[in-house]
Amino acid sequence: MTAYWVSNYREVLDADKLAAYAELAGPAITAAGGRFIARGLPEKTYEHGLEQRTVLIEFDSGEAAIAAHDSPAYQEALAALDGGAVRDLRIVPGV
Repeated sequence: MTAYWVSNYREVLDADKLAAYAELAGPAITAAGGRFIARGLPEKTYEHGLEQRTVLIEFDSGEAAIAAHDSPAYQEALAALDGGAVRDLRIVPGV
């Protein structure tokens, strides 16, 4: 069953750290089988929605998404982020 990695950026504290993270994270995620579905600011928000950057990535399974997050390559990206953003990241099953 597919799974989706949903990352909401509540606050960017250091744009340079975020750029360093993105440079490493994109290749790490795609190498682990992730497919970027959507990313950016919302077109419109409803029902207490927040105007924050959101990234949606599809994986073949929850296990694949978790493995991508826990991989050495992605952990290197997280180390580069080093507190440069406040994020909410969750992995949810597809239907």
